[in-house]
Amino acid sequence: MSVTDEEIAIALRYPRYARQLRLLIVVAGALLGIGLVAPVLTLEKFVVIENTFSVISGVLQLLLEGQWFLFIVITGFSVILPILKLTVLYLLVSKRSFSKERLHRYLQWMHLYGKWSMLDVFVVAILVVAVKLDAIAHVQMRYGLYAFAAAVVLTMLVTARVVILADSARRD
Repeated sequence: MSVTDEEIAIALRYPRYARQLRLLIVVAGALLGIGLVAPVLTLEKFVVIENTFSVISGVLQLLLEGQWFLFIVITGFSVILPILKLTVLYLLVSKRSFSKERLHRYLQWMHLYGKWSMLDVFVVAILVVAVKLDAIAHVQMRYGLYAFAAAVVLTMLVTARVVILADSARRD
């Protein structure tokens, strides 16, 4: 079966894989949602002051404090890009047909977003390291961090599989 010039879609070429990938994308989206709103870390200072942060509450705190640059960077890389990446992935494995040009454009977006996919984990890691450097603070990791990291890893795995399937569909 060869690819026509008019239409190509991963879901039409590989329906079994597409169903599995759609399910994994939904799971990654749920994990991302949990990771964004659930507590990521609890900061304890002087044994009596305790603050718990989620990614969203941390971003909002940056906004309230007027830290515009950090607000834009963290919101862009930790909230907006992961949501966009999951959306494009879902479009790639949806049952809709796409022209070769549109599929190629979506795959280019995936490669572009893929270069930034670990930056969101890096941002959280920098936050943890910066807090841990404070000798008077104690940091406890919360389940939101693990959900967020699981969403990033699952998204990377799905992206790799979609790229492999799309490349094999183009070669057929």
